[in-house]
Amino acid sequence: MTRLEEVQYLRTEPDGRHYNCAQSLLIPFGPEVGLTKEQADSLGAPFGAGMKMGSTCGALTAALMLLGMKGCSQEETSALIRRFREKHQDTNCSALLARAHQEGIPRKTHCDSLVLEMAQILEEEFFSSEK
Repeated sequence: MTRLEEVQYLRTEPDGRHYNCAQSLLIPFGPEVGLTKEQADSLGAPFGAGMKMGSTCGALTAALMLLGMKGCSQEETSALIRRFREKHQDTNCSALLARAHQEGIPRKTHCDSLVLEMAQILEEEFFSSEK
């Protein structure tokens, strides 16, 4: 299973287990930066639902953790934040969810799309075999 396939699989809530947005990225990509899947699971647990308080999106925080562990520069991480904010007009979970609600997008659909978007960026721009 590729990393992207694993992200998609985790978003299906296998065996009735919910993986939050951060875990859904950290578990597949964590081994690339020296984390076991168990460590990645534990690390991501407090970052769901915007750190459990509607703050920064879990998909974004997980991506930043991965880039930090990969040794990416401040410029690269700042560019990712800027890119996310430009596309979605915010970085906070509560604001992102409110906007999705106004647009009639169900929460799970919205969150799944952010996780998959971030997974594709990570895969294509930071973790592909050519990098």
